Amino acid sequence: MLRALPFATCFTLSVMAGAASAQTAPETPVEAQIAPGSMIAAENPELYALFQAIGLYDVLEIMSIEGIDYADDLEAEMFPGQGGAAWPAMVAQTYSLERLTQDFEAAVPEDAFSADDLTTLNAFFATEIGRRIVEGEILARREFTDPVVEEAANIVFREELAAENPRIDQLRAFNDANALIDLNVAGALNSNFAFYRGLVDGGAFDVELPEDLMLAEVWSQEPEIRAETELWLFSYQIVAYDALSDSDMDAYITLSESPAGRVLNRTLFAAFDAMFEAVSYDLGAAAALFVAGEET
Repeated sequence: MLRALPFATCFTLSVMAGAASAQTAPETPVEAQIAPGSMIAAENPELYALFQAIGLYDVLEIMSIEGIDYADDLEAEMFPGQGGAAWPAMVAQTYSLERLTQDFEAAVPEDAFSADDLTTLNAFFATEIGRRIVEGEILARREFTDPVVEEAANIVFREELAAENPRIDQLRAFNDANALIDLNVAGALNSNFAFYRGLVDGGAFDVELPEDLMLAEVWSQEPEIRAETELWLFSYQIVAYDALSDSDMDAYITLSESPAGRVLNRTLFAAFDAMFEAVSYDLGAAAALFVAGEET
């Protein structure tokens, strides 16, 4: 029987901008800063600089850690006690930082950004406001790996919502400008479908499951995933943008609505979707080995 699996992962416009420090330039050689597995660092330095500025590679590192940590939960749900040492090794390989980086970069078209787009975006994230946005996003993203922190943020969000805090309206405007809820939900559904395909292709079931049955099962998860996405996203943003003034948020919304901001958002989501679909499929195929073994 197919079961809902929590693969939803939310990301914002500058997606989880990372270690983005307040310094204007690193003092160490550029070569020492290259992210593991990156190819565009040499092929497209300006695009690599943008991805560094928004903390992309720090986010991929967080996602790698989260994916590897999820192995125990997935085993407990699907094949309790059957994974041995092989299962965590498979998950570690599937969610390795190098693999995530390579899959993500491979999904970014060479012509995704024009020269003007890169100039505009790099200039924004080099500003004091841009750096503070990035720092807040990555700090909150790291903190949200702790369930206690996430639950506390959920409580704060519900309180701010009940109090009709104007910041909630700004966050709605920001999320609407970037279609963050719809894009995250769509990405989660696509990832879940890829996982099921991996299970089926890996031989997890005695009978062949038709695609329409898998699609129906995945689509039935949409309301729950949407509700979880909305709660996670607003709670995360309450924390990430706490230090920003209303004018700072307005500047971020303005960037989001600009041609360059739309290109960034569209490109990031497309690349993350491709990355997660590939990872989810491989994870499903790996899990199928143990599911099939458990049922024999």
